[in-house]
Amino acid sequence: MRFAGKAIVVLGGSAGIGRAAALAFAAEGGKVGITGRNPDTLAELASHSGIVAHAADMADVAVCRAALTSLADQLGGIDVLCVNAGVGGFAPVGDVTEAFWDGVHDVNLRGAFFAIQSALPLMRDGGSIVITGSIGSVLALPGNVAYASAKAGLRIMARIVGKELLGRKIRVNMVSPGPTETEIFKRGATDAEISDFRAMMEQAVPIGRMGTAEELAQAMLFLASDEASFINGVDLCVDGGCVNL
Repeated sequence: MRFAGKAIVVLGGSAGIGRAAALAFAAEGGKVGITGRNPDTLAELASHSGIVAHAADMADVAVCRAALTSLADQLGGIDVLCVNAGVGGFAPVGDVTEAFWDGVHDVNLRGAFFAIQSALPLMRDGGSIVITGSIGSVLALPGNVAYASAKAGLRIMARIVGKELLGRKIRVNMVSPGPTETEIFKRGATDAEISDFRAMMEQAVPIGRMGTAEELAQAMLFLASDEASFINGVDLCVDGGCVNL
């Protein structure tokens, strides 16, 4: 029970990797609060898990700040903050509009930064921040310029925040997923398209398959736990070897 008595907040915790992490933290004794944009999904998760849920869009700084304050009040502070909320989208350079760029960056970079800033007064010294990045931040994938730029900015932001928080002994680390089995890539796709995409990923990922949300969650829990007490400022690629093999 690595998180017994600890208060954990997962921003973007109602689906996919965030949901898996929230459930895993709770299973290890944590008092868990989550945010998300879908009230129905939040209510469903809260009803069967005991996790405290608060609707909030990370792109709305004021709403996210209020949600963090409310969750901290309910949980008795924050020991672990997981910044997982994110949005994606592909467009070649010539087709990127200001609205598309801002929509991606408002959540993935701007929203993430101000969420961390808002959470810091609520966090206890000696805590941990784990941020969900992406291997896209280091791979030059055509069509991914807006998303990759935001995640690359998030990567250096995490390192600077981590250095500034050394005096409070709050560690800041990042988990960067590779291709992962979540509902996001299935939305609006036919069974045949999903099957074709999965087969393509099996060829592209050196380990020969996509990752699972639970595998990503376990990496997040490790970095948040005392087992990683000497790890700070790392960007851990959980990607089946896409970046390093």
